[in-house]
Amino acid sequence: MEKVEQFELSKEYLEKLQQAIKEMDDVFILNTLEGINPADISTILLEFSTDESKYVLDVLDYEVSAEVINDLDEDTRAKFLKNFKNKEISLMLNELDSDDAVDIINELPLKDREEVIALIENKEKAKNILDLLRYEEDVAGGLMAKELVKANVNWSVRQCIEEIRRQAENVEKIYSVYVVDDQNILLGRVSLKRIILAEDHVKVKDLYDDEVIAVETYMDEVDVAEIMRKYDLDAVPVVNVQGKLMGRITIDDIVDVITELAEEERQMMAGISEDVEEDDSVWMLTRARLPWLIIGMFGGLLGAQFIGVFEEDILLVPAMAFFIPLITATGGNVGIQSSSIVLQSLANKSVFDDSFLKRITKVLLVALLNGIVIAGIVMGMNLILGQEMRLALVVSLALFTVVLLASFMGTVTPLVLDRFGINPALAAGPFITTANDLLGLLVYFSVAHLLYYG
Repeated sequence: MEKVEQFELSKEYLEKLQQAIKEMDDVFILNTLEGINPADISTILLEFSTDESKYVLDVLDYEVSAEVINDLDEDTRAKFLKNFKNKEISLMLNELDSDDAVDIINELPLKDREEVIALIENKEKAKNILDLLRYEEDVAGGLMAKELVKANVNWSVRQCIEEIRRQAENVEKIYSVYVVDDQNILLGRVSLKRIILAEDHVKVKDLYDDEVIAVETYMDEVDVAEIMRKYDLDAVPVVNVQGKLMGRITIDDIVDVITELAEEERQMMAGISEDVEEDDSVWMLTRARLPWLIIGMFGGLLGAQFIGVFEEDILLVPAMAFFIPLITATGGNVGIQSSSIVLQSLANKSVFDDSFLKRITKVLLVALLNGIVIAGIVMGMNLILGQEMRLALVVSLALFTVVLLASFMGTVTPLVLDRFGINPALAAGPFITTANDLLGLLVYFSVAHLLYYG
């Protein structure tokens, strides 16, 4: 097998390419970009202005330009498409699978969509695109491509091979042949190997495997991703409620879904409320970050109020103030650890998941051991450093209690949010950190007040 070398983008090459664009040196552009993966060309174009990128895409074949546009992220692609005429867009869509074409059409202004579809030369492709536009983007119907290879159960192997040759012209990757009846009901699948090795007169009904995993058009994309991950599928057929074969979803589309979900959860955990990129406008970045920063600010103000309530205790024992960062940091860290573990289990749900009571019991046992160890270490360090015995006891007891409560909060909060249909990733971000800071301060000063004045 020939090894494909990864393209390395250098500053020198960018300068030469930019010069070629200025001089309209189409030969240099074609020769240097020939054989380069469209994904790498997309990376190159991100370094240029929109007009420069448009010139490069005009020089390339529509097939390559289409793949380059398809590999761009949604925001960048939307900017690129503004520089293309509807006819140019239709020529590129003609080269893409129907599911990728629909993604691009959905990013166009409403007034342009119908015209672009009408201009697509391949009328079967245009029909497939119209069919897919009926589905929401986050369900199986919105993910699937209409291009696939199928065979009637009553065909002979010779008929099947002829049909495969005809259908395969529009299908980039063939993983298997789906078998249907006269009403297009999905019956099963048959491997290309079995078809090739069979005699011409053998019927498809004698070769196919009726144990096929399929998903319904209305199934959520997260559930589709889980099915493909669980059964290690390269592609999965999509059927409607009557069991008719409607299309297929390939692994590359599911990788995109998993990547988007991971990015969304990462931003949610970091307290970013919208899907933003580094190159978005200052206003968009500010709007995405500000809500949780304000919540954190109010949490800090409440924390200051807690400290103010116990101001007399701090004046009598000033050393108590030294341990406030320790209490809040420990509570926040423990809460995030607990919620992260719960989020991982929620992302890989199983019918054999432990009961709520069993989960809480396990969390509390882990927290109990962690709390004993942390409290013991802090007690020993305080005594070694010459702190008063009573203060050392206050800090140790407060830490022990905070570890227990923060673990409980970090476990329960994402479970409750998930039960009410709210993204549980919220629990692993500023929400749980702020809550545990307040809880930790309350516990710390309450323990101190009881031991000093109780």
